[in-house]
Amino acid sequence: MSTPPPPRLLPVFLFNGAYMAAAAAVFVARRNGEFIFYIAVMLVLIAVMTVVHRRVRLTQGLLWAFSAWGLGHMAGGLVPLPAGWPYNGEHAVLYSLWFIPERLKYDHLIHAYGFGITTWLCWHVLRTALRQPDGGAVRPTFGMLTLCAAAGMGFGALNEVLEFIAVLTIPNTNVGGYENTAWDMVSNLVGALAAAGIIRVTWRLAGR
Repeated sequence: MSTPPPPRLLPVFLFNGAYMAAAAAVFVARRNGEFIFYIAVMLVLIAVMTVVHRRVRLTQGLLWAFSAWGLGHMAGGLVPLPAGWPYNGEHAVLYSLWFIPERLKYDHLIHAYGFGITTWLCWHVLRTALRQPDGGAVRPTFGMLTLCAAAGMGFGALNEVLEFIAVLTIPNTNVGGYENTAWDMVSNLVGALAAAGIIRVTWRLAGR
């Protein structure tokens, strides 16, 4: 018999399980091969996050932040847009929605948010793994935060590789072309830099 997740993780598991099950049901009904691929990737990521949590004990905030990202990701491909709403490409779904036509769309915000919290995760892991010679906590210096932001960007690049695999293996995807990939990476950079800045400011305000 498998061991149930600790009570602290149970709400997070239930939340993720609920939206993943709903997304999987809709995608199967629509025979949408692209997002079945992404559901499989999401399951792998959830498993990886579980392992990371067991090693470094992620904060409740990080767990819920990643859960919200997963929900936003699934909703992006699942929720259709009402008639007349501006969107990019051939698929009228939330991911393609323009908030500012030709400038800012839902996909950009999800990328910035997602790889911003990935940068936060990298900082948490780094701070947990390292200690100062006197036993004190590692400070979020410019060098440390640059490393975390670069790691967040690296995971963003890995995401683009996975999207490229989807383009090569699944017909009629909503991934977009070269320009879309470039804007994704710009969004990742914005999110990573914002996260690094927030970490630094929060640390300073806490008087550490």
